[in-house]
Amino acid sequence: MLLGCAIGAFFAGRVADRWGRRSVLIVAAMLFLLSALGAGAAQAAWWFVGARVVGGFAVGAASIIAPAYIAEVAPARYRGRLATVQQIAIIGGLFCAFLSNYLLARAAGASTGTLWLHQDAWRWMFWMQALPASLFLGSLLFIPESPRFLALRRRDDEAVAVLGRLYGAGEARGKLAEISASLAGDRHRPRLSDLLDKSSGRVRPIVWVGIGLATFQQLVGINVVFYYGAVLWQAVGFSESDALRINVLSGALSIGACLVAVALIDRIGRKPLLWTGSIGMTISLALVAAAFADAGLDAGGHLVLSHAAGILALVAANVYVVFFNMSWGPAMWVMLGEMFPNQIRGSSLAVAGAAQWMSNFAITVSFPLLLTGIGLAGAYGLYAVAAALSVWFVFRCVRETRGKELEQMDG
Repeated sequence: MLLGCAIGAFFAGRVADRWGRRSVLIVAAMLFLLSALGAGAAQAAWWFVGARVVGGFAVGAASIIAPAYIAEVAPARYRGRLATVQQIAIIGGLFCAFLSNYLLARAAGASTGTLWLHQDAWRWMFWMQALPASLFLGSLLFIPESPRFLALRRRDDEAVAVLGRLYGAGEARGKLAEISASLAGDRHRPRLSDLLDKSSGRVRPIVWVGIGLATFQQLVGINVVFYYGAVLWQAVGFSESDALRINVLSGALSIGACLVAVALIDRIGRKPLLWTGSIGMTISLALVAAAFADAGLDAGGHLVLSHAAGILALVAANVYVVFFNMSWGPAMWVMLGEMFPNQIRGSSLAVAGAAQWMSNFAITVSFPLLLTGIGLAGAYGLYAVAAALSVWFVFRCVRETRGKELEQMDG
């Protein structure tokens, strides 16, 4: 599915530049619905895998087009807060999925137990995804197309109508003039070659910054917590029920941290949040690695932490989750949606989004290998090094975008 996400992200940006942000989101919603129904109805492994890959296309497309759409319709003073809501929605969606799966499995006695219409509970777990997918699809029918896309395609009357709804009729024409000025002399059909500097032929620095932001967000290991959380805590001696409770705690802290980001991102800016998050993650990940380095082995060869080390690992890991979700979690998506010039936004998002999902895949696949090769201490040590490098990256390469209109972004 993660590879499907990378493919979906790569092609979605280019398609959105041709057919529109709203159109791509509608197609993504249809793919979400198709994936949910198909995975639940699967009668063979190839059928199930195919449905999940289709779902991956939808996730990848929505992950980059949604923040781009939010950035393009939101006034500059609200843009960071509105884009941060996406991260809250992601975490809230994960929580709802976990809760739904738990309730269905409990009602059936097990995920392989029988529920309504004599179908296994695990099938209903996938079919339940059709509800939010249908709601998403229905909601998209009532939102306007991005005015910046309309201006890019010379559909000025439609752009003015949308801008009038967003900014008021009195400001619509002036806003369109600003957008058109940013596109003047370069209003051709967007293409990947736009990412190259015309004078040197090299990839524009702003594109490398976007790729760096997308990659570092995954290199700090956050999805190890999401994908392997319960397994990880059981590996160091916590019971299954305790491990699940820790995951619930992490989820609650994640939502709280995102609310902090909503409050701060348009006040202090994106760069200070990223920098603070990088420093906090470096320290907390190093403490987690130190706690796991102190682990011993029981008779069965399983890791066992002392009481003090267990408390340190638990607290430091959750502090790490808080720092991530108040900084890199939402701020990376905010910046990718707003940092690129209008002409190259879709293509840049395609490349950065694909890099993000490929990094996600690499971290997810490599973690079991790291676990058996260098252990939890070594794995978390590597993530701490990545977080430390991100401190330098933010300081040296990232430029603040708070309060700037999208037409002020240059590449």
